[in-house]
Amino acid sequence: MSLILAIESSCDETSAAVVNGRQVFSNVVATQIEMHQKWGGVVPEAAARAHVEAILPVIQESLSIANTSVSELDAIAVTNRPGLVGALSVGVTAAQSLAFAYKKPLIGVDHLEGHLLAILALSEELKFPCISLLVSGGHSELVLINKIGDYQLLGQTRDDAAGEAYDKGARLLGLGYPGGRQISEQATEGNPKRYDLPRGLSKERYDMSFSGLKTAVLRLVEKEGNNISVPDAAASLQAAINDALIKRLRNAIEDHNPTSIALCGGVAANPDLRSRVEKLAEQNRIPAYIPPFTLCTDNAAMIGLAAAAHLVAGVGTNALNLQVHPHSVLFNRADAPQDTDS
Repeated sequence: MSLILAIESSCDETSAAVVNGRQVFSNVVATQIEMHQKWGGVVPEAAARAHVEAILPVIQESLSIANTSVSELDAIAVTNRPGLVGALSVGVTAAQSLAFAYKKPLIGVDHLEGHLLAILALSEELKFPCISLLVSGGHSELVLINKIGDYQLLGQTRDDAAGEAYDKGARLLGLGYPGGRQISEQATEGNPKRYDLPRGLSKERYDMSFSGLKTAVLRLVEKEGNNISVPDAAASLQAAINDALIKRLRNAIEDHNPTSIALCGGVAANPDLRSRVEKLAEQNRIPAYIPPFTLCTDNAAMIGLAAAAHLVAGVGTNALNLQVHPHSVLFNRADAPQDTDS
């Protein structure tokens, strides 16, 4: 076991965590949601400034909750890609400073690998190969995890991510930011069959598209005006997004015969999607790995869990040479995703 301080600042959450192997001792998150609500989305420059203000108090609180200090750590981990460059730089600079001052190894972690490996916090022994749906505000990927460190990209969105479709749909319906939670709450009272919304790229087995859905919601709002039922529209939007995701996951199960499936990323907090993934696993008699809600949205614990796996494999990074990058290079496919997590 190795005691690791992990730092995450790729977008609009400043987070620090202390983990030991697969145990999470602390996971502190300072959210910027309230600040960005007035703009209806993340403003990169404002996010970076907020990270600067929050980073040290968050690190100190995380160490205090874990009842440890930097000198007692075995390593420091930090998200260095993908994400908003200004936001990433705050976390990486803090991690480099601590690693240099205390002579600790520094491990750079890909944000997407953090999401994929949030399942390491589960108590059960994981079974591979595993097919994972990674869905968030900036990402929608279908990934075959052959083993930790070996990730094959099967499919991805060709335009908007699922979480982005939730946010934009919520905005069009006059709901708050972030939209996923608002849509989910409204959908519990709505009829998902009330409005016929498109499931993009219906003939594709793995790739997805959500931009047409966003446009369809806009047209629906324009057509219905004040007569629109927001709960029914929310339920119809949720069904369209989740139908598309589950269809791709089902196709991947048929084609690759995995020993398990997983759901991760911010959209993994959606109760309907979680339930449908669990049902699909039951139908195929394989386990479904879904992290607790606190490990679905951006957080440092998932970065620490990934870093712990890196340490076991003997992978480390020189603290002075670690750079930030807006893109991910995690997947072994030529057209790997190149979007930022926003």
